[in-house]
This record gives sequence, C-alpha cells and structure tokens, in this order.
Amino acid sequence: MPSSALEFWLDRPESLGNRPRLKNTWQLQEAKNQLSLVVEDALTKGPQTITRHGKPTVVVVAMKEFKKATKPKEKLSEFFAESPLKGSGINLERVRDCPREVKL
Repeated sequence: MPSSALEFWLDRPESLGNRPRLKNTWQLQEAKNQLSLVVEDALTKGPQTITRHGKPTVVVVAMKEFKKATKPKEKLSEFFAESPLKGSGINLERVRDCPREVKL
C-alpha cells in the first residue's frame, strides 16, 4: 500500500469510484451508508474521521481507546496532595457571607 497521505482503498472499490480517499476518513453520507464498516475499521484500524462539507466533524473510536483517553491521570485527592500550593499558607476557605440582594 502507498505510504503517502492519500491512499487507494482497492479492497473497497464500491466506496471509492475513481477517486482517492484519505486514510481513515469518511464523508458523512458514505459513513451513514457503511456504518458497520466504519465501526469495524475503528475497532481494527484506529480512529475514523467523518467529514461534513469537506471539514472533519467527528471521530469514531473504539470504546477501549476512548476510555483510555478520557481516564484521569490521577485521583483528584492525589492532585491536591501533590500541589505546589500545599503548605504555602494560601487560604482556600469558602466565604460564607450572605448572597447579595438582587432586585427582580
């Protein structure tokens, strides 16, 4: 297979016609018509970009990859425990004053 940015997908000629397609990129209509193939490619070949009016709009990724990307790097309690502000004397206590009056 060519290693350039444009790649001919000879294994799916019905989706190409005579035009090259960016690897892992689908036009919205094409993705709608071949959603199961888009999902399969996301599972086996990595993220699949869907374009609308020629602009990248959404990305289909495998759930495992999504969870990995969105998993917090550390617990919030660990973040605060390791903060450079710990022991600096900064007062982060919430002010308990009454709220201001608002005329309705």
